[in-house]
Amino acid sequence: MSRLTARDFAPEVLRLFDQYVHGQLDRRGFLQGAGKYTTAAVSAEMLLAQLAPNFAQAQQVSPEDPRLVTAYVEIPSPQGHGTVQGYVVKPARASGKLPTVLVAHENRGLNPHIADVARRLALEDFIVVAPDALSSLGGYPGDEDKARALFQTLDPARARADFVAAARWLKAHPEGNGKTGVVGFCYGGSVANHLAVQLTELDAAVPFYGGQPPAEEVGRIRAPLLIHYAEHDERINAGWPKYEEALKQARVRHEVHFYPGTQHGFHNDTTPRFDQTAATLAWQRTLAFFNRHLRA
Repeated sequence: MSRLTARDFAPEVLRLFDQYVHGQLDRRGFLQGAGKYTTAAVSAEMLLAQLAPNFAQAQQVSPEDPRLVTAYVEIPSPQGHGTVQGYVVKPARASGKLPTVLVAHENRGLNPHIADVARRLALEDFIVVAPDALSSLGGYPGDEDKARALFQTLDPARARADFVAAARWLKAHPEGNGKTGVVGFCYGGSVANHLAVQLTELDAAVPFYGGQPPAEEVGRIRAPLLIHYAEHDERINAGWPKYEEALKQARVRHEVHFYPGTQHGFHNDTTPRFDQTAATLAWQRTLAFFNRHLRA
């Protein structure tokens, strides 16, 4: 059986799923809305199951890959409330000091997909940390629905401060070359934008379909930005014109790409919203951007 893609679903079903994923609809609300687009062979429950992540199918790099060294570390929280857990991945063999990159997750915490993205990036000769914003609530619970519900109880200010702390910890990594970038997806895209505002010492930021920072804060950005958007993502794209204007006024170096025919989450290869062509191109651009700005 061929893998399902976004084209196999009615646009309204994809919009309902986006609302469900981001907490604007509960499970019952999705099922009721999607019921209008069911057939005798496919129920609303089946539609939701088809759209749900399949981590095993999408995994590209095994956690036991001998080319990598992985570890979980506890990074002190700046709020004085314990630590934030980070998944650290680095090449098993490296000649000299390497650039460092923080990977910011979507609104489900450090799930298997984001851990896999961190490993993919480490294979490109980067030292990577993927913090788990759910650390203060016990960490990623191993279930996407539970993780989504847990995320809605998270203190946003605490989470943002934990990502800042993790980025500064990574910047000072003894095996790093002193240059640090961030890449984030969805919620993590907004984190990438936030870190660009908060950390003048950041060297590069790559938000994938992330919420934009307040226009009045954009002038604080010093890092160059590579911004990826999906074409069919009204919720996020609505904030781009104001962000673009602020970036231009502040003369922030930035490059933006809109990927035709794509949905929010097009880089996440665990769901049918994944777009192979766009994801490959966006990832190639991301690696080239980091190599250009983070290597001495």
